[in-house]
Amino acid sequence: MNFLYNKHHHFNLANMVTFANISCGVFAIYFITHGSFFIAAVFAWLGGACDIIDGKIARKYNLSTEFGVQLDSFADFLSFVLVPCMFIYFAIIEPSSSDLNVLLIAFAFIYYVISALRRLIQFNINADAGEVEKYFTGVPTPLGAILLWVIYLIWLTGILAPTVVLFLTILIGFLLNSKIKIPHP
Repeated sequence: MNFLYNKHHHFNLANMVTFANISCGVFAIYFITHGSFFIAAVFAWLGGACDIIDGKIARKYNLSTEFGVQLDSFADFLSFVLVPCMFIYFAIIEPSSSDLNVLLIAFAFIYYVISALRRLIQFNINADAGEVEKYFTGVPTPLGAILLWVIYLIWLTGILAPTVVLFLTILIGFLLNSKIKIPHP
């Protein structure tokens, strides 16, 4: 079991937790596509917990590597970009899509996904394994996901129309690559 604490082993403890995050993302997508939104949300939040834990483990046990940085960004893309977008689409937009403009729907989700992917790639280019900045420039993808979850919860109250949800999705996509400074926890 020494490999769990071997920085250069791809299946070290930090990476295993990241793989758990990816697994939670895959399960969330499965349940989203089958209309089980509560179970999907549970898996999405479990993935978020794994994202917090993997970084803490990597720093505590000096397991940070370039491989881990890339793996973490892939997990972030799955759990904090694709899962919340699919959640918003299948829970809110798809049931009312006959009332919405198809181009607006496509633009909102493609814009959000590309904005988040651009942010993650730029983060990887600028990141040094094991280094933690004092602040983020732009909204980090996990916070973007949380904002989409909040939009979903507000939508459940009946306050937001699906069109407003699409425009808020675009706004959050814009904020991902903005110059806003957000303190790192």
